[in-house]
Amino acid sequence: MRVLMMAAVAILMAGCASNVVTDYNTSTVFGNYSSWAYAPMDQGSGFASLDDARVRSAVERELNRKAMKKAEKDNADLLVSWQIVSEERLEQSGLGLGFGFGRGNFGWALSAPPPVREVTEGKLVVELVDQESEEVVWRAASRRYLNENQSPETRRKLIDEVVAEMFSKYPPGLN
Repeated sequence: MRVLMMAAVAILMAGCASNVVTDYNTSTVFGNYSSWAYAPMDQGSGFASLDDARVRSAVERELNRKAMKKAEKDNADLLVSWQIVSEERLEQSGLGLGFGFGRGNFGWALSAPPPVREVTEGKLVVELVDQESEEVVWRAASRRYLNENQSPETRRKLIDEVVAEMFSKYPPGLN
């Protein structure tokens, strides 16, 4: 019974873990901001990616919910920028192999770990920049990742969920 109770508590605590991390300038008065615009994007090809359109849509929706008005770049209080940062990690899949022999307190064994492969994933980072000072005043980074194996619908849903969770923590101090 005790083990079941501890397992239930562990599952509940894991479910409460946040999927985004935010940081902000503590001296900023966020109530002074009422308008926003997209910061100029540095894109080598000059074309917007599919994920770019998904992020733009999600950011616009969330800032509208915060009663922030979209404005021309020169008239905006905040500039919104984002990037999808590539991260690589190692992933084990499959089963390890092993065999051994022995008797009593003595024995020999050999084993091989499961196969490992390198996986590249993208982490979404959104920043709000004060137009006047040109300093980042708020930043949010996702702990959930985009990868190339996801379907377009899965990617859209993930971006929508992550951006909504990011902006649930904006402005800071009201949560």
